[in-house]
Amino acid sequence: MDEAYGRLHTTGPEFDGWLSNHGPMAVESMVRHGYGREVHRWLDTYVGRLDELPRGSSPIEAAEWREALGDPGRLGDWLAYFDRELREQPWRAVLGTWWPRLLPGIAAGATHGVIRTGHAIHALLGQEDEPRIAELGQALGYWAARWQAIAGFDALSGTAGPERAGTPAGTNGPERAVSGAPDGTAGPEQALAGVPRVPDQSADINHRLGQLADLTGWGSSLAALKPAADPQQARAYLTELADAATLRYATHAHGNAVMLVHTATAPTAVLRALPALPAEVWVASFNAAWAAGAAVTAAYAPDEPAPRGDLPAGPAEAEEAFELAVRHGDEHVIKLADTALDVYQRTDDPDALAAVVRAAGLIKPLR
Repeated sequence: MDEAYGRLHTTGPEFDGWLSNHGPMAVESMVRHGYGREVHRWLDTYVGRLDELPRGSSPIEAAEWREALGDPGRLGDWLAYFDRELREQPWRAVLGTWWPRLLPGIAAGATHGVIRTGHAIHALLGQEDEPRIAELGQALGYWAARWQAIAGFDALSGTAGPERAGTPAGTNGPERAVSGAPDGTAGPEQALAGVPRVPDQSADINHRLGQLADLTGWGSSLAALKPAADPQQARAYLTELADAATLRYATHAHGNAVMLVHTATAPTAVLRALPALPAEVWVASFNAAWAAGAAVTAAYAPDEPAPRGDLPAGPAEAEEAFELAVRHGDEHVIKLADTALDVYQRTDDPDALAAVVRAAGLIKPLR
């Protein structure tokens, strides 16, 4: 993994303008599932599409982070900032400061900011070393540069402390979301089913997310989810959310097989980050994961689910699903398989493995 990180850290978090570099996320998944010997062969194919690491132009000072947050033109500055922070402080201290600041902007990079951060934390919880700390810095820098709030939602609603005023507003930064957290009775499956679709299902995710503020039923669908009363309940509900989104993927992936992967992988990334985070931010983290999953659902879900009779069956063994994903090669299929195996272990539901087969059938293989 560390050798792979070394190769990837010469490349930027984005390529072709704004597409996310999935290399570190896929590599972390592959190594953890025992496919370390396949990593460099996979990278040989993948890295050719990537851009060079962007250079900074103006160092970010401690007093100006609010103004720089959400400015993709300062991506190189943010990468340099977190490289410096993580050399001067323990990584858990940096994470503890910045997770609450970044959380309200969970839509960053179509949720890839938080997903890459979750993979980096997962790697560090297994082993702490310089390449993995550097990967956390790249993930946090990417999240900060692409910070993007979700209309009608405040991930930190009800959270006390200075970070309630810690996100930017004004001409040089994204506006703060100003609404409440889940306050209903629905479980994740029912709540996801109640999310309305944006009317214009065209163009990129920013165009689609831009419609949420005026979308009829959007606010009530966010509030419909049952709230978490304490950190332990937040972790339990976050697990339920990741499970529901993964199982739902099998029947709804035809809306957009690539983008709907993130309804499952974003809450999984947050769930995996919890052990490294203070318990007092767990409820806010659950709230943000829900908002992210709901927003991607609103942006890409199809009109109707696919008939269950038309869906593929999953493999007989769980690890066969990950092997299929590695053979397929697409980074989204690999990441979904990583999440799906967690879900299958918790639920024993074969639809979790079928979701991987569904993704492999709808997404173009890596060549």
